[in-house]
Amino acid sequence: MNDWQKKSPLDWETYVNKRVKVAADEKNEYEGWVLTVDPVSASVVLANFPENEPVSILVVLGHAVQEVNIMQDADDEMKARLSRIFEPEESKAYSPEELHKRKNDLKKWLETNHIPVTEQGESGRTLCVAGVLTIDPPYSPEECSSSNEIILSRVQGLIQSYLEKQQ
Repeated sequence: MNDWQKKSPLDWETYVNKRVKVAADEKNEYEGWVLTVDPVSASVVLANFPENEPVSILVVLGHAVQEVNIMQDADDEMKARLSRIFEPEESKAYSPEELHKRKNDLKKWLETNHIPVTEQGESGRTLCVAGVLTIDPPYSPEECSSSNEIILSRVQGLIQSYLEKQQ
């Protein structure tokens, strides 16, 4: 086990949203913005934004990482760009303010109809219904997730009718 793999998730978190140079086995070097570090394998997920091309994602496996050097901190614009990489296409059509409004309006409507709903996640972006169903941005029926198919279909139907009434 190398020094990188011995670090804790809190240590790895300090590398997120930083431009780094990763020295790996066989004298390979990789550069990019750290999206995340897998806490199990210590693999580093890097993003690069080549000009006139789609974003490039590279995973450097944890066992191959020899050293990671921070080159630059991300500014607010880069942090926002990094956070949007894996967002569904539909949510990119909405500004953060519009998504916030959609979430609050749906939450208020669910509460008005006596459906227990809470916000979850670090940023509170995900709505959780009765502890068994989640709704992610942009808060449409397709973004619902649950292992209980009956609740899933009923809540999707409710959200669909709610959205139709909004238009």
